[in-house]
Amino acid sequence: MDADLDADLDADLDADSVRTADVTALRGFNRYLTRRIGVLDDHYLGQDRPLGEARLLYEIAGGGTGATLRELRGRLGLDAGYLSRMVASLRAQGMVRLGTDPRDSRVRTVAATAAGRAEVAEQNRRADALATDLLRGLDPSQRDRLTEAMATTRRLLRLAAVTVERIDGHHPDARACLAAYADELDVRFPEGFDRADLVGPEEVSGAAGAFLVAYEEGRPVGCGALRRPAPDVGEIRHVWVHADARRLGLARRLLGGLEREAAERGCAVVRLDTHATLTEAQAMYRACGYTEIPAYDDHVYAAHWFEKRLPE
Repeated sequence: MDADLDADLDADLDADSVRTADVTALRGFNRYLTRRIGVLDDHYLGQDRPLGEARLLYEIAGGGTGATLRELRGRLGLDAGYLSRMVASLRAQGMVRLGTDPRDSRVRTVAATAAGRAEVAEQNRRADALATDLLRGLDPSQRDRLTEAMATTRRLLRLAAVTVERIDGHHPDARACLAAYADELDVRFPEGFDRADLVGPEEVSGAAGAFLVAYEEGRPVGCGALRRPAPDVGEIRHVWVHADARRLGLARRLLGGLEREAAERGCAVVRLDTHATLTEAQAMYRACGYTEIPAYDDHVYAAHWFEKRLPE
């Protein structure tokens, strides 16, 4: 059974169809924005440090309790050596202090000092003032349009940065995604959800099938499984997207990836079923070219069955 929990119907991105004009527009926007907000200035927001250090200090102080160096590398996409040099610089200035994780002494942590927190507070004040000055040049309706456009831009850039990888069904990331999926269905289904219904690793590995995981900044945020109940039939199951990554269009990307996996294995058709409560999933399947069909199994959680013919 597929229990897709992402209702967004945005089109999947196709890297092969990117136009030169789109690339030029994105690069031009980046150049304008970085200049306008002072990214190129060695004294970002008038403070005595470049943007890189200012952003790192903001990330360290923002959570209140600090972070591990590993978390900061993943969150900011920084090279380990570059991160270490910036942390050392902030430490020498009395902005941060190093420590170890109480749960694992091998893990290094970094937290803001009182001076570091004070600088971040001032950074926030100046950033708010800069944004306010920029927005004063627009009337209320224009500000609304700009806010909406920025939300769309952020959502699409997040989707563009997500990678989808095929991994072995035994992989820890595969099992972790399925566990999160099962926990959510156990809450959503009136009758609960039995984990015994999850696909076995051997069903979705190698020639038998496929398991896809979506990663955002190294963190698994979605999954989907394909198994083959018959040589020319693929069954899609367990398409799931983490709550933090919904409304990006990621479910459609996973669904399309599973369809391609099925086609590569010689399947002429893909099928799936879904629970009655998952109305958003049903809408997405119909929008993606799936047709509702009579029941093809007696799956305990299924109320709707769908099928899609694949191109030869």
